[in-house]
Formats: sequence, structure tokens, C-alpha cells
Amino acid sequence: MHSLRVLKRSLAALCCAGMLSAVAVPAFAAETDTVKMGVEPWLGYGQWHVAADQKLFEKQGLKKVEVINFAEDKDINAALASGQIDAANIATHTAIGMISAGLPIKIVMVLDQSNTADAMLVTKDIATLQDLKGKQVAYEEGTTSDILLRSALASAGLKFSDIKPVPMPAASAGSSIIAGRVPVAVTYEPYLTVAMKGDPSLKMLYSGQSDPGLISDVLVVHDDFIKNHPEAIKALIKTWDSSLNYYNAHTTEARAIISKAVGASPEDLHTAFDGVKYFSLADNKKLLSHDFSEKTFPHLLKAATDAGIVSQPVTPQQTIDASFVNNQ
Repeated sequence: MHSLRVLKRSLAALCCAGMLSAVAVPAFAAETDTVKMGVEPWLGYGQWHVAADQKLFEKQGLKKVEVINFAEDKDINAALASGQIDAANIATHTAIGMISAGLPIKIVMVLDQSNTADAMLVTKDIATLQDLKGKQVAYEEGTTSDILLRSALASAGLKFSDIKPVPMPAASAGSSIIAGRVPVAVTYEPYLTVAMKGDPSLKMLYSGQSDPGLISDVLVVHDDFIKNHPEAIKALIKTWDSSLNYYNAHTTEARAIISKAVGASPEDLHTAFDGVKYFSLADNKKLLSHDFSEKTFPHLLKAATDAGIVSQPVTPQQTIDASFVNNQ
């Protein structure tokens, strides 16, 4: 099975795969006939699959929503840049990097954050982050693992040069620490669970929960679509919120829908689901213009810049449009 997080997170990408369409009769007059929205097979975007299955788009007046599934980042980024899609669900650091590179998009909603679905695993002889000094650390460059590693080092007052980086795919990072080739591995689900089952003595020293919001996903929309179809964006946000309400009330059924959409079983994704927090419209009202803009954004910008993902400085004002969540 392909890694669901590699497909979602890797900045090196390959090919496009498939399409899922949700067609609906509008409950009110939507100002555009079709919304084309890109996703990847990551459960953090799962509420859109629940919305399609439960026909929730139609209840918000959206005539037709095409939820287009891309295999990896390169393809969804290219589709967004060329105007083939109107909106996309991507990692926050990817969104900042794209805006820094000049792509005319805005973040309009925070979708989810990883709490324990991204983490640093260490062997039993490493007790604190300061013990990372001089150690080999396996991680995948340019991904959430890269961002999380730099956050961990900064929190311990360490520099990147204080460790011995061992770049490799996320799946290999997990297997390398089990095999004893490295004492530290930064990876994500399902590799975390696999590694800890393979060696129960491994412990989680640092995770997304250690730096809330750092490893997160957002809905981005093309500037032209924002200008021309603001009501459709509001309807999308309301649809996500309705879907999340369904998920919270019918978690088993909703997880089954999401798991099928991303090509896995609910059992395979159990720990991954438990390690992810979804954000509602109410959460976004409290978060997007405040802690996300004022605290998370500058922190993540520094980590992404250090990782070489962001080349030019950008501001929250250039990156975030909170009006669609704040005005509902």
C-alpha cells in the first residue's frame, strides 16, 4: 500500500489519479455552476468525502462540486497554478511556499492539525531533546517531518548543524530506527504505529501536539475565484462544517466513508484518525484571525524558510483571508 501521508505530504510528486464528483440540486441560488476542488488521499480532507456521500453540498446550494483526487503534491499544485481547479486542500507549509513563490491563492479555512500523527521516535537511551546533539536523525526532506524536526531543535535551543541529518523516505525512517541504523526517526502514520509495534522500547519524544498547529492543512482558493464567487466559498465552508457535525455524530460510519475514499480500511487508519484534530467553522472563527495568524504563521514561516520550502518572505495579510469564516 502506498503511504497515505507520503501521497499527501511529499513535495516531490508524480502523477494524477481519478476524480470523485458530487452533483447536487441547489437549495438556494449559487452564483457558479461548478466548483473544482483538489484533494489528495489523506484523511485530513475526509470531510469532503463525507459531504459527497451524504449529499451535503446540495444543502448549501452548490450545484456541482467536483472533488478531484490527485496522487501527489506536484499535480495538485500545477492544477491550482494553471487554473484547472478553483480550490485545493494542502498542507499549511505548502500553501505558504506557493504564495511565497507568487501563486495568487489565499488560505480561507484551517481544516485539521496533526497532534500525534506526526512525531519523533527515539531509542531508550535518548531522554530529552538536548540528547539529540550529535545524533543521526532520519527524516524526509521538504515534508512535515522536516518542519517538525526543525521545530523540535528550535524548542531545545539546538541548531540543525547540531545533528547528523540522514535524509530518506518516511517509510524508511521508521524501518531504520527499528533496525538500529539510527537512534532518532521523524515520521508519520502509519509508520509510527508500525515502528512502535516493531520495537516497543521506542518512545515518542516530540510530536505535532508539542507545537500545536505547526503540522496542519488548509483550504486555499484562487484569488480570481474569491473575487468572482464569494458565495460559493461560504457554501463550501458551511458544507465542511455540516460534514464535521455528521462525523462527530456518526464517527464509525464517517470513518468508513473516509477510509474507502483514501484507499484503506478503518482499522489501518485507526491510530491516524485518533492523531488528527478537525476544525469546525466555530474553531476557525476563534483561530484564523488570531492565534493562527499571530502565532502559528510566523513560527511555521520560519521553519519552512529554514527547510528551504519558502524562498521569499510573506505576511499573514498576503496569505490569509479570514473574512469567509468571520462573516458567517
